[in-house]
Amino acid sequence: MSLIEAVRHGGTDVLTSLRSVCDDRGLDALSRRLAELGELLVADMRLVAEGLGEVPRGERRVQRASHHLLDRGGKRLRPMCVALASRVGAGFDRRGRELAVAVELVHAATLLHDDVVDLGDQRRGAPAARAVYGNAASVFAGDWLLIEALRRVRGADVADTLDRLLAIIEEMIFAESLQLDSRGRVDTSIEDYFRVIDGKTAALFRWACHAGGRSGGLDDAACARLEAYGAHLGVAFQLIDDLLDYTGDSSKTGKDLYTDLREGKLTHPLLLARDASPRVVELLGELLASGEGARAGLHQALVAEVRPVLGETRALAIREAAAALAELEGLPEGPGRDGLRTVALATVERER
Repeated sequence: MSLIEAVRHGGTDVLTSLRSVCDDRGLDALSRRLAELGELLVADMRLVAEGLGEVPRGERRVQRASHHLLDRGGKRLRPMCVALASRVGAGFDRRGRELAVAVELVHAATLLHDDVVDLGDQRRGAPAARAVYGNAASVFAGDWLLIEALRRVRGADVADTLDRLLAIIEEMIFAESLQLDSRGRVDTSIEDYFRVIDGKTAALFRWACHAGGRSGGLDDAACARLEAYGAHLGVAFQLIDDLLDYTGDSSKTGKDLYTDLREGKLTHPLLLARDASPRVVELLGELLASGEGARAGLHQALVAEVRPVLGETRALAIREAAAALAELEGLPEGPGRDGLRTVALATVERER
């Protein structure tokens, strides 16, 4: 990847995309905030992109599978949180960069593993690594990136980050296991749904914000606020992901619509619809028992049942974003806190 491409994939491209969405919706103030955020982060995210480019390349299938995903870029939202949280304190330095790279490597590792578990063929608008290099290579590539991430955190030598990341990875594994146990079960509880997303999605946002604060020299109380901000942000992010499975544009999201539905995952909108209509339980039962040829019609029938509750999922995401904003109160004023505020506001407006 050239440096120009690395900068483009560094994360600020998603801010440009969000600005376009805000302009279309008449959200002028948020669009201006995103422009300011892009200017603030461009140098930081360039450093992150360069750090990701330093992940060793080679002819081994594991290395090629890893870079197959990393080179596709992504939102880089978790590294942004590290950078912004550090800027609430003393600023984004070499140590912060290593933590930001590490959190993106952990995220990439989970995507490589997820595509194997879910039999996913597409990722970020391209064939998934498992479809190109095979399931085994994708699993080993994810394992390798986890090791590389832990090395980065150890090398950064920021207090209270390595042990926390080990605990977060364990939390993510158990959340994935709970989701696996719940797959295809129509009686999945809303409590189990939130246990899954707290561990699978919100946990890594928590770590990113806490680690950024630590690298910026903030005290325990400030880091605890940042960690709570990350928890609410992660839940809001996942709820919007659930929503986009029904309302998104596949050319923007990088995956087909109704992917979660086809994989037997009972996401928030589907759980709401199930509790509101006995017909949803019947359709889910038929879907689980049906052959491939009958599923398209069942999918469409389920989508029709889900549409009336999509607004409730969006409303909850907005409340979670507001809870994240509340956690920023009491933190030092400045560009870092302003940037985190913009991230929370923009998360519920995204289209990918």
